[in-house]
Amino acid sequence: MTTNCIQQPKESYKNRIFTCGLVAWPGVKHVSNKDFSPVIEAALKTEGFKETSPEKTILVGFGHDAVMSVAPVVIDAVKNGKIRHFFLVGGCDGAKPGRNYFTEFAEKVPKDCVILTLACGKYRFNKLEFGDIGGIPRLLDVGQCNDAYSAIQIAVALAGAFKCGVNELPLSMILSWYEQKAVCILLTLLHLGIKNIRLGPSLPAFLTPAAINVLVEKFNIMPTKTAEEDLKAILG
Repeated sequence: MTTNCIQQPKESYKNRIFTCGLVAWPGVKHVSNKDFSPVIEAALKTEGFKETSPEKTILVGFGHDAVMSVAPVVIDAVKNGKIRHFFLVGGCDGAKPGRNYFTEFAEKVPKDCVILTLACGKYRFNKLEFGDIGGIPRLLDVGQCNDAYSAIQIAVALAGAFKCGVNELPLSMILSWYEQKAVCILLTLLHLGIKNIRLGPSLPAFLTPAAINVLVEKFNIMPTKTAEEDLKAILG
């Protein structure tokens, strides 16, 4: 573990986790001085996978520079009705059971719509096959949660191309917000005036009724319902 997403491990699993850099946890082996020999030794002692799964590749790398390099193709596809809507689906996800909303949502997105995804929420569904629209992949992996900047730049560039505001674009954001870094990104979106974001499947525990009222009244933030209900509401 090298970044801030470590959570308290089960006692039975502590000997299988290692930390380095700024991250540490009581009772978990910390790697220092770039000496990874304890990690290598632990790996060599394990049984390994009993069978080999079929090879699977995932197409990545759709930051704003990559997407906007083919902007004319994307814009023409929207104007010609080939792309009806964009969905930004992702966010910092948790291990809580029942968080399969995002997979169901992605699977139910109509074939004439494009899914932008980022952060660890994408691992719920980014191995699925979504096909393409006129050569444009229907699933565009924008990156990790810190790459929300890229998603914002894509939205701003599209808004400029269509001469409208981001909130007037055929773009909807369906996001999970789980910890402090994700909340900072959400605050950034709100500062930029982004509205109509759907949050779920559960809201951050620290949100008070008063804070929720402000988010709803000023930014029309909505909790997610079912994938079918949300898609019906968004696409009309």
